[in-house]
Amino acid sequence: MSKGGLGDMMKQVQKMQSKMAEIQAELEASQVEGSSGGGMVKVVANGKNEIVSLTIDPEVVNKDDIEMLQDLIVAAVNQTREKVQDLQSEQMSSLTGGLKIPGLNLPF
Repeated sequence: MSKGGLGDMMKQVQKMQSKMAEIQAELEASQVEGSSGGGMVKVVANGKNEIVSLTIDPEVVNKDDIEMLQDLIVAAVNQTREKVQDLQSEQMSSLTGGLKIPGLNLPF
């Protein structure tokens, strides 16, 4: 490989690292919402998959049916996580031009 080729490759790597930092900042600033029970339980997470808020409608709180509430929370969290994964994949696709590159994962 020529010196020019190596230099060009290093520029590409630096450009990719810069774009990755931009994507990470965008993901951290993004918010995704999942819900269950017709919106009775809502979970909001950022693009780093960190839960930002959890809202539970008081009507769904029943001390005699805690299991239902737990199930609604789990369902809302799981839906939110799926949406975050989709967002992350979409952002990474913009970095890789749609190519699936094994081992190139977001460092979250």
